[in-house]
Amino acid sequence: MISPHSARKATRVQEAPPPSGPPAWDGPPPLGQTPAQRTTMERMKELPGKVSIRWRLTLTYGAMVFVAAAVLLFSMYYIIGNSIVTVWPELRTRGVDAIDAAIMQAQWADAKEATIVKARDVLLQNAFLALLGVGILALIIGYIVADRALKPVAQMTGTARKLSESTLAHQRIALEGPNDELKELADTFDAMLTRLNVAFDTQRRFVANASHELRTPLTINRTVLEIALSDPEASEDLKALGRTLLEVNARNEKLIEGLLLLARSERELAVRKPLDVREVAQTAVEQVTPFAQEHGVILTTELVSAPTIGDPVLLERSVSNLLENAVKYNIPENGKVWIRTGMVDGALVVQVANTGQHVPAYEVNSLFEPFRRLHADRVESAKGAGLGLSIVRAVVQAHGGNVAAVPRDGGGLVVTIRLPRR
Repeated sequence: MISPHSARKATRVQEAPPPSGPPAWDGPPPLGQTPAQRTTMERMKELPGKVSIRWRLTLTYGAMVFVAAAVLLFSMYYIIGNSIVTVWPELRTRGVDAIDAAIMQAQWADAKEATIVKARDVLLQNAFLALLGVGILALIIGYIVADRALKPVAQMTGTARKLSESTLAHQRIALEGPNDELKELADTFDAMLTRLNVAFDTQRRFVANASHELRTPLTINRTVLEIALSDPEASEDLKALGRTLLEVNARNEKLIEGLLLLARSERELAVRKPLDVREVAQTAVEQVTPFAQEHGVILTTELVSAPTIGDPVLLERSVSNLLENAVKYNIPENGKVWIRTGMVDGALVVQVANTGQHVPAYEVNSLFEPFRRLHADRVESAKGAGLGLSIVRAVVQAHGGNVAAVPRDGGGLVVTIRLPRR
């Protein structure tokens, strides 16, 4: 599916069997794989990152109130003891025998100590229950306070989720309230939306103007060349030059068309309608079949219904690009291309695989960049502008999906498109 670095050889390549089973995995390790064992300390360090800011504020508020109540409890514990000592009356032993007076003083001190211990025990028994109630109440109040504090942030999040290219002109947060940090953040976000709206308007105007200014001269050039070639008195040299210029003109038209399509694909979708990926893929297959027959490539289809919502024209173009690349950059003899559609793990999947040159794994990701080819090869650049996979990625991302490619055993690529369900 990519331009080979050297000329194709007429040798038969040992082919691997066609792709089978689920599409190539392009996400995190499957659930069946055993994860690496983590220590208790590592799990403890990961806990703060798993708790939401709402609960972090709630727990922080509750912990602060709980600590303050605990400090107050132990302060009261010592205050009560000192208060009893301060107000405890002195024992009068005037006229009492010295031995009896000593006994009475000891009993009086024991009574004072017992009173202090009893008062503190009663305080602790009741205070711990009160402390538990205060802790629960602090968590409830903390959650309510955190909810009110984060309400403006939730409003910003809701506005950001509803935003699209078509709503940037009139959708704003417009937060009301005192000029605090949250109001400043909301105003900054609104100013950013205004700048984005201006940028999108500028981009739309540029694409519209470029579409007219670039296509019109090329169309005129093609018309003039075709008229010149139809002149019976034109010499063979002039006709040969005209045909060469027509080829260059056609390539420039295709390049400009690809650039404009890439710019349109990277913007918000203007069309969203129910569609079936199987029908989109079938239309793309019908368009590419003559091209495949011309190159001696066999197309094998396995199309299963998979409904979704999106732009059928852009999706059809992306699938056509994959198929055209799979045909262009195939082996010279007995080339094969496979295309499959269906549902896998709750996602809509389109997978295109082909025979062809071996592709190193470290080169695959760079192929999705504009004007990139394998090994930065431009020897056979006449095959295309190098925008096919870039357009595919832009279209898929505009639909909220992802696309990935992996080298195929035996040569070629396996490209997998995943789209969200309807």
